[in-house]
Amino acid sequence: MLESLLCNEISQEEYMVMNDINILYKPLPKKVYGFIFRYKNRNIISINQYISDNKKKETILHEFAHLELNHLDKKKRLLEFKIEDLEDEADRYVKYLLENINNG
Repeated sequence: MLESLLCNEISQEEYMVMNDINILYKPLPKKVYGFIFRYKNRNIISINQYISDNKKKETILHEFAHLELNHLDKKKRLLEFKIEDLEDEADRYVKYLLENINNG
């Protein structure tokens, strides 16, 4: 579904409805751009309100990637994974999708 969003086949709002996502803009520590968590069967994305609009968009895509890659489920078994690996995987996934769209 993230590919459909990136190809403008669906809007961000449609993507968020399909995936039960709420986005909150909050003051976060300087080096924290955002994070995603599940609360009462909703996916909540918290974005640092102090980062630039462009960085907010990049961070939202990154958090959407965590959802598509089922990272929220993996965090339940956190001892099996390194957080850095999950972050890198989400970055690589967004990069892969964008490259395929731009080259396709």
